Amino acid sequence: MSERRCPKCGTVYADSARFCPRDGSMLLEVPAKPGTPRPAERSPSTGGTAVRTPPQAKPGLDRASSLLGEVLDSRYQVQQKLGEGGMSYVYLAREVSTGHDVAIKVLSPKLATDRSSVERLRREAGLAMRLDHPNVCRILRLGESEDGLIYLVMPFLKGEILSDREVKGGPMHLAAGINILRQVCAGLHHAHELQIVHRDLKPENIMLVVEDNGRERAVVMDFGLAKERRADPAIAKLTATGIILGTPEFMSPEQIRGKPLDARSDIYALGIVAFEMFTGKLPFQGRNAQEMMIARLRGQPQKLRQLRADLSEGLESALARALEPNPDGRYNTALEFADALTASHAGGFLSKIKEKLK
Repeated sequence: MSERRCPKCGTVYADSARFCPRDGSMLLEVPAKPGTPRPAERSPSTGGTAVRTPPQAKPGLDRASSLLGEVLDSRYQVQQKLGEGGMSYVYLAREVSTGHDVAIKVLSPKLATDRSSVERLRREAGLAMRLDHPNVCRILRLGESEDGLIYLVMPFLKGEILSDREVKGGPMHLAAGINILRQVCAGLHHAHELQIVHRDLKPENIMLVVEDNGRERAVVMDFGLAKERRADPAIAKLTATGIILGTPEFMSPEQIRGKPLDARSDIYALGIVAFEMFTGKLPFQGRNAQEMMIARLRGQPQKLRQLRADLSEGLESALARALEPNPDGRYNTALEFADALTASHAGGFLSKIKEKLK
């Protein structure tokens, strides 16, 4: 059994994690010590990354981390901690007035005392509350408790995050993957129509929820809540401000450069998500976050069919266009990307029929 450890902060994660959500460092694989409990897996109900508290942390020191059993703001009975990360703690709670289960993200007090972080959260949450689409997890409420805890209330979704599905099942079958991607495109398009850009699209932010009819619904999580991270000195040279938004392996070139972002940046990120779904690999390689960013700026992505020859040329072309380094070369809308994916699937299916008829 192995674990992954952040070389900067020392936090230990499950072996399926790749980057530290606290500082963006690439995790190092280390053997688990005998008798040591396995680190927590990503939370299946929130799409976040559950982490084990570093040894030096003391329970009760941070009230936001120990709300279990309390009634938050006289409205939400906290029932279970689902996970935690560098910016927030995530809980399952029950709304007292309705009895409905909700997920609550409580902002870390360290960030709650930073006025700029709080104002940014308020602004982004206000935008995300306008979202209303089956393929998007909307924010129901932004609240502040009497003792100053700032929190977000969202629907509680029971399902499996895409990253866990990839780890367990490996590269996806074409039809299943296209179905998920089309739903994600629909959710993205709804947000983009409202001028909302996700900025941190990745498999950990896509939830797969099984409906009562047995069908699977893809839901994009954490809209407008992309983590703000201070880049290390090496990465800071790649940006104009020293601040990067998003996750290193899925960021668009313009995002790495600190340029203004629009819908096409999310389409780029979804192209990388799609590539990983079908191959189990990323289109750009590097030994650390800095090298992966440089590859994104200077290199060309791997060809899809070099890793999976059974996939169609149409799908390879569709993903290649989504991964164009210049935003002007990509699809203008997520729906255009969805249409290209659908066409590639239909074209590949017809090609196989023709091959069999020969």
